[in-house]
Amino acid sequence: MTASDELRNDPIPVRRMLRLWKTHLANEMIAADSSGTELTGKAALTRALVLRRMLRTQTLQSREQEPNVGLLLPPSVPAMLANVALTLDRRVPVNLNYTAGPETIQYCIQKAHIQHILTSRKVTAHLGFTPDCELVYLEDFVPQISLWTKLVSFYQAHCWSYSKLCRKLELDTIDPDDTMAILFTSGSTGTPKGVMLSHRNLSSNTDSAADFFHLNSDDRLLCALPFFHSLGFMATLWADLAIGMRPIYHYSPLDCKTISKLCRQYHPTIFMGTPSFLRLYLRRLEPEDFPSVNQIMLGAERCPVELMNESERRFGVRPVQGYGITETSPIIAANLSRLRMRPGDAPPKDESLGRPLPRVFVKVLDLNTGEPCKPGQVGMLWVSGQSVMKGYYEEPELTASVVKDGWYCTGDLVSLDPDGYILLAGRISRFAKIAGEMVPHEGLEEILNQILANPIDELPKLCVTSVADDRKGEKIVVLYTELALSPAEINAKLLERKIPAIWVPSQDAYRKIDAIPLLGTGKLDLYAIQQLAKQLFES
Repeated sequence: MTASDELRNDPIPVRRMLRLWKTHLANEMIAADSSGTELTGKAALTRALVLRRMLRTQTLQSREQEPNVGLLLPPSVPAMLANVALTLDRRVPVNLNYTAGPETIQYCIQKAHIQHILTSRKVTAHLGFTPDCELVYLEDFVPQISLWTKLVSFYQAHCWSYSKLCRKLELDTIDPDDTMAILFTSGSTGTPKGVMLSHRNLSSNTDSAADFFHLNSDDRLLCALPFFHSLGFMATLWADLAIGMRPIYHYSPLDCKTISKLCRQYHPTIFMGTPSFLRLYLRRLEPEDFPSVNQIMLGAERCPVELMNESERRFGVRPVQGYGITETSPIIAANLSRLRMRPGDAPPKDESLGRPLPRVFVKVLDLNTGEPCKPGQVGMLWVSGQSVMKGYYEEPELTASVVKDGWYCTGDLVSLDPDGYILLAGRISRFAKIAGEMVPHEGLEEILNQILANPIDELPKLCVTSVADDRKGEKIVVLYTELALSPAEINAKLLERKIPAIWVPSQDAYRKIDAIPLLGTGKLDLYAIQQLAKQLFES
């Protein structure tokens, strides 16, 4: 059995990481960040063991009394080590969204029964409020580390064998279905939900992604996605550590100057992010910043073909779309860049979200009959496989409402083309039902942006949602920050394009606002948009 086989046969990501750090990555760089920190496998293991020991002896209660521990840290080597230290101690890390508001953060703290949060003074200085639990500042630990703790951790990392470390840390007793992490959903459509992901969930999705994208230890990921984001947690944290890729961390995807510097220094091969971030890079980065990148995978929002064309012209790499949900660990489907294709691989399709990853199973069911849809027919997407979550934390009834016989209901309306590619119609929550007909918010948004010639490389200038209407059930409304034409002129052009009349907003359905509500990831904050629309049109 090869080392690769041994890793694949182990469903526990932290044990895979430990084996790599103790063997061929012991003296090689395993991670770096924009502060200049670079760590080898042994150095990373030593620091993680120091932090684990400090937390156990000086801060946290027993594992039974305090299983869940919060983190408020941007993507960086310290954040990676904090997650590893907690996992080595068999705790459940809960990475909290530091871009969310105080009410959301406090809700998540209470929901997960968090008593301590690992953070830094720089992060809390930007929060604007003090969370209602004990804050543990990692920078304060450094002067408190005793010589004995350093020596013991160094000896364990350098002298103990992999099997002895597993035995002493009790990693050999982990059940693959134990909860490895709790990730809260973005709350874009309401109250955040605590998604419990098991060790098996994350290792399964890691293996599926590794097979689909042909990932190996020669790959380097540019990692600016936060760890509270499901793709950031799986792909830029645990997939990197369990496969042996070399993550390059930076705390902000908007800091183009530093992103450029890291690209030129470390030559990443893969970039994962959102179309919003790519728009920014098209304006601020130079073509020579991406010389080694051969896969740009975008998600979280629909990527216009014009943006793909512009990226290919500027960087020489055509972006492709992928699709995932926190509840599925998260990647469900993706397109593979032509630059990474091998014989037998399916080519990417611009308009699609790609094909399901290996060992991820999907079905599309008719909304009315529940029967399987034919190719091209729009229905509800259901997903099954080992990457489907354990459930929502302390919400068994909510879990049972979306997971049935091992199949998870995504809430997304899609169709499958004859080749098995997934085509997104939209979230069920992003449709208005008017006089019995489903009207897609996103489809109308796209047409309005074309009519108004809104640049693809800027923040959105409009969004479409719906409000209750006594006569038709729902009414389409448009919130905007800037319009180049009047509502009457826009509606005339909509009708010229032979858009169904039921799609066309009334002239009094346009409302100017200061800014389109966005989440920290760049996605539309659908819940905030709906609440704002309700306030504007009720008044």
